[in-house]
Amino acid sequence: MKKPIRLIILTLILFGCSEYNTDKSKVIQIDKLQSENDSLKTIINKDKTDMKTQISTFLTFQENNAEEAMNFYVELFDNSEIVDVQRYGKDGPAKEGTIMKATFKLNGKEFICSDSPIKHEWDFTPGVSIWVECESDEELKKFFEKLSENGKVMMPIDNYGFSQKFSFVEDKFGVSWQLNLQ
Repeated sequence: MKKPIRLIILTLILFGCSEYNTDKSKVIQIDKLQSENDSLKTIINKDKTDMKTQISTFLTFQENNAEEAMNFYVELFDNSEIVDVQRYGKDGPAKEGTIMKATFKLNGKEFICSDSPIKHEWDFTPGVSIWVECESDEELKKFFEKLSENGKVMMPIDNYGFSQKFSFVEDKFGVSWQLNLQ
């Protein structure tokens, strides 16, 4: 009689221990999954926050020359690229193939542009311009020559007291640029 009782007790102990081990491994798996889930939530929320706070310069072109301007700028500045281009289709409100929205980077900074299907009473204004901090005299002169060609020089290259050299130009597309060398 003692032997069956021992066998029952031993079975209960083993069964209880194996259940405990199984439960313990399940708890560890659940903890790992919860940790991974929390990490993914953090990444998703960070991405949402980054998108909410993204600020970009938007250039509205009214002469169907957004693509020409974008290509000109990307070619002029180092570390620049066209990121995305969306075009109007044949049934769109603007001329087919023109830029509905294009994203590009100039020296790593994001810009967005479009060809407006509406001819507005306003256009670009020198009151809002793009500031370029130049690394050398040669770079400033290169930008000055390229950007002012068929454009307008509002302030020629000179020392105006607040920097070594400075120039303010409007390019052939009507966009204003302040070129500075400290």
